Amino acid sequence: MQAAWLLGALVVPQLLGFGHGARGAEREWEGGWGGAQEEEREREALMLKHLQEALGLPAGRGDENPAGTVEGKEDWEMEEDQGEEEEEEATPTPSSSPSPSPTPEDIVTYILGRLAGLDAGLHQLHVRLHALDTRVVELTQGLRQLRNAAGDTRDAVQALQEAQGRAEREHGRLEGCLKGLRLGHKCFLLSRDFETQAAAQARCTARGGSLAQPADRQQMEALTRYMRAALAPYNWPVWLGVHDRRAEGLYLFENGQRVSFFAWHRAPRPELGAQPSASPHPLSPDQPNGGTLENCVAQASDDGSWWDHDCQRRLYYVCEFPF
Repeated sequence: MQAAWLLGALVVPQLLGFGHGARGAEREWEGGWGGAQEEEREREALMLKHLQEALGLPAGRGDENPAGTVEGKEDWEMEEDQGEEEEEEATPTPSSSPSPSPTPEDIVTYILGRLAGLDAGLHQLHVRLHALDTRVVELTQGLRQLRNAAGDTRDAVQALQEAQGRAEREHGRLEGCLKGLRLGHKCFLLSRDFETQAAAQARCTARGGSLAQPADRQQMEALTRYMRAALAPYNWPVWLGVHDRRAEGLYLFENGQRVSFFAWHRAPRPELGAQPSASPHPLSPDQPNGGTLENCVAQASDDGSWWDHDCQRRLYYVCEFPF
């Protein structure tokens, strides 16, 4: 750029001096040389203008027309109009110029930019996925701890329930032996709650015993005296731990042992010399008489006789406890 300015500083004054010399010759040689001098002057002005445009120098209006003549002024205005037209032609209009087509480099740059954006988005997704994985691991560990705690609590509750069951059984056994009838290694306790045979057996088991299972006639007679004294003057049937649910006529205790003796109720016999009745007494028939409909045994509280009943009937019951 400095070299261009230097060239302009050297050449422009010479051209301007050359112009002044040409104008002096014009004044000296008037006449036939006027047309040739005018053409020469126009060529000089045009060359100066092109040189100024090439060097980027401002136009020297005073040097081209030092005398202030009308011809120089017209030439200068014509040159300005030509310069403005050239500038307008050189300035591109956005509306008329077509948009440049993208080059392969532009396409590659665009694709790389899009890939970089996708890579950044993928990185963010990976970061969020890692955070979610971490959260899932924490939740899984917390859930595992809760399950372990629930398992420990379940075991503790089960242990407490077992301890409570043992305490209830021990309490029932002690209550049975303290409040009931103690006979050898057994204790019998009468309950005045109405229950079915199965429910009565369950309640006796929960208290550490079972329904009464008299092993011989001596225990049977002692149990009869105990119930008669407890329920007199009434006669109530009381559930025993005897049944034939497994097979009709096969009577077993609740512990699965077979019953070795029976105390079934029998209808009253006629007196000596009286005619025997052909039909049994309607209120006290011989037992057992229920068939498959009556499979559980109850003992009468007044005389200790056995009666078979429907197992779903709700009666008093007597429990026995080991001592």
